[in-house]
This record gives sequence, C-alpha cells and structure tokens, in this order.
Amino acid sequence: MNKTSQYEMTIVVPVYNETDNMERVEKEFSDYLKEAPISTCVLFVNDGSKDDSLDKIRDICSRRPDFYYISSSVNHGVSTAMKAGIDTVESRLMGYIDSDLQTTPHDFPLLLKHADTHQIVSGIRANRKDSWFKNTQSRIANSFRRFMTGDTATDSVCPLKVMWTDYAKRVPFFEGMHRFMPALMMLEDGKFYEVPVRHFPRIAGVSKYGLWNRLAGPFFACFAYRWMRAKYIRYNIDNTNVK
Repeated sequence: MNKTSQYEMTIVVPVYNETDNMERVEKEFSDYLKEAPISTCVLFVNDGSKDDSLDKIRDICSRRPDFYYISSSVNHGVSTAMKAGIDTVESRLMGYIDSDLQTTPHDFPLLLKHADTHQIVSGIRANRKDSWFKNTQSRIANSFRRFMTGDTATDSVCPLKVMWTDYAKRVPFFEGMHRFMPALMMLEDGKFYEVPVRHFPRIAGVSKYGLWNRLAGPFFACFAYRWMRAKYIRYNIDNTNVK
C-alpha cells in the first residue's frame, strides 16, 4: 500500500544539493505537522543531489514518522521532480514547497481554507526578499506568461501550492511546467485561487536558477503551452453499456 494514501495531504518537497538546509527543513516540517489542520505527510523528492542531501533525507525519514522519500540518481530539474512527486502521491490533496524554505509550511493553512472549492491554490510572495534584479526578472516573466496563457496568476512560480491530487495527475507535463500550473489546471477546467504568503531570504545553500531559467526558458515554454492548448483533447462520455 502506498503510505501517502493514509493522509489527507502529502507535501512534495524537491531537493537538489540542499545539504546545508536539511536540518532546518526537518525542524520546520516537524513543527508544522504537529499543528497541521488535516492529516499530512512529507514526501522528499531527491533530484540527483551530488552532495549529502540523500543521506540526510534518509536519516530524517528513519527517525521521523510521516516523512517519506523517493530518489533519482540523475538530476532532471524541478518540473520532473514535481511530476515524480505527483505520480507518487495518493492522498486527496498534495502540497508543494521548495526545500530552500523561502516560503514556510506554516502558511499552508492559509491555502487550505480555499482548497475545498478550488483545484489549485497558490501563494503570492508578499514583500519578496530577493534582489531587485531577481524580482525584476520574475515580474517580466510573469507578465509575458499571463499574456501568452491567459491565466490570471499574479505569481505562478510561487513555491507554495495546494492542489487536488486527481487534477494534478491529469495535467500534461513538459519541461518548465512548474511555472504553468494554474494555466495547466485551466485545461482541465480547474478553479484557481491566490493567497498572500510570507517570503524569506535564502539562509543556506545557493539558488539553482539564473537568467536563462527565469526568462529564456519560460519564454519558449509559453509557446509550447500555446501549442498544447490549441491541440488539447477534451471529451465527455454521455452514454455507455460498458458498466
């Protein structure tokens, strides 16, 4: 039996070379699970870390109930890590958060208030603690994405989300898709809601994203989404004698 099926929500946490953050990650999530409003577990997705992250993840999971992991020996990127997590999760809801903890699991209850009526609820990073240059890149990328996709997301890349697992499993995946979850949910007629959440500076480790990741990559991915939206297959079965 998939152990995540025993919970109402599984929080997917991609990890890539975050060994310096793992002690803090363990504490933050352990504290949150004690106060979570619904039964919740954590699923680490080790995405081919080259440092000691996997060893630390195994140690955490060995001593902490409600902590699980899957691991790949190859680094595939955050979209593939998210996809691997979605494919693994069997709880009704799934959460998503980055292991850099620039957002906090303690803000999940803010999103859960709207999760019964919306298939995806995402944070909006209020008072972002990133550099002026990084914030400017994100604003440009968000504006172009909204223009190309037609979604209304203010901050689609915010690394704090709650989704209905069955809807998340339906959406098509491609490299860079983690930036398009609201738009992808729209393809399945999913409802979207945004909630302001806290944002913190990175305390340990280094960012894995540069100019290419934030601007050039999303630019090309927008055209991929537009093509997919035009070709997306939808149908309903109105009558059958199969059952």
